[in-house]
Amino acid sequence: MDTLDKASHYAHDTFDKIAQAANQTAETLGEKSEELLNAERKLMKSTRHVVRDNPITALGIAATAGFLLSRLLTHGR
Repeated sequence: MDTLDKASHYAHDTFDKIAQAANQTAETLGEKSEELLNAERKLMKSTRHVVRDNPITALGIAATAGFLLSRLLTHGR
């Protein structure tokens, strides 16, 4: 019976450690997710300002990028 109690105690300890690690991981991912969302918002705001201030340049860059992507994607066919 003593061996069964030890095994049960070990299983509970292991489960508690796994649960704690999962909680810490979820918390860290939540923090990183918030940081990424904030970075995305800042980037979008900055991009809007650049496009608004330089519409012709932005259009030229978008057209060039589209052309290059189409060439890269269709080149292998």
